Amino acid sequence: METTNNTALIVGANGVISTNLIDYLSSLGNWDIIALSRRGGTDHGHVHYIAVDLLDLEDAVNKLNSLTTVTHIFYAAYQDRESWAALVEPNLRMLVNVIKAIEPVAKSLQHVSLMQGYKVYGAHVGPFKTPAKESDAGHMPPEFNTSQLQYLQQQQIGKQWTWSAIRPSVVGGTAPGNPMNLALLIAVYATISKKLNIPLRFPGKPGAYGKLLEVTDANLLAKATLWAATEPLAANQAFNINNGDLFRWEDLWPKIAKYFKMEVDAPLPIPLQTMMSDKADIWEDIRTQHGLNYTYTEVSAWAFGDFVFSWDYDFFADGSKARRMGFHEFVDTEQMFFRLFDEMRNKQIIP
Repeated sequence: METTNNTALIVGANGVISTNLIDYLSSLGNWDIIALSRRGGTDHGHVHYIAVDLLDLEDAVNKLNSLTTVTHIFYAAYQDRESWAALVEPNLRMLVNVIKAIEPVAKSLQHVSLMQGYKVYGAHVGPFKTPAKESDAGHMPPEFNTSQLQYLQQQQIGKQWTWSAIRPSVVGGTAPGNPMNLALLIAVYATISKKLNIPLRFPGKPGAYGKLLEVTDANLLAKATLWAATEPLAANQAFNINNGDLFRWEDLWPKIAKYFKMEVDAPLPIPLQTMMSDKADIWEDIRTQHGLNYTYTEVSAWAFGDFVFSWDYDFFADGSKARRMGFHEFVDTEQMFFRLFDEMRNKQIIP
């Protein structure tokens, strides 16, 4: 008979990061998994979904006060807002409400994992020191990742549980309905370009085409997140998690075009959020023709594309700390993109 040793509470369960973490924990066979999100989900195996409004403390307490067996919290929830300053209050409040609801009832709580990103280094506001290191100095607030970690550090003082802060680059995965899915937006952009019989042009700033970047495979991220949550030496520390290699769009973009059997032409800066806003009918034609499973809204992430493709500065961090301490996974980024495109085809997300 299969036994479970730990109970994971996955917060923000329907995102590209959490869906891969749920799959990974499920594959190990020794985890019960409770998945929280606004819209819930369908229970399967050792995974139980709860629909909850984490901005509402009363709702959080009512829905979560029976979760006495939770041993690990994996926090990856996110609420988008119109400005960097406006992001702080709701995203901090959700984390606070989770801790307020779970800490008093989960007497065996061992660890809280906080998903962050390179915003802690100022990567979202302009050129930042590269490679960024976990020990780098902070920057002028507001920045919700920093506010969340400061809260967690203060809350943990004198407690038996520990924390970790996981800092991936842009995450590569296949989950639709996610506002920050780079591989999916490239695949959809390529699919629509091909339908219109135009070459695959890089749509970002001219200076972004030749800069050094890195990404983080969602499967690698899941493994690293669990490693940091269960490795005693990693307690109460932050870790940059990346694939371990670097790339430039000017080298990778033609290879992506070749994957989709397309011509590539000179980059042409276009605002994706504006230029792709009228392409729903085209996508619906593609969807009908190929029997695809997802609507245009579910596969669109154009604002994120405008953001990522605007980085006309190097964008990478030093991922050696985790690897020095025992996490030794690497992923080839080119092969990651091709594998993700293959998975999207298998899931009938793209033709």
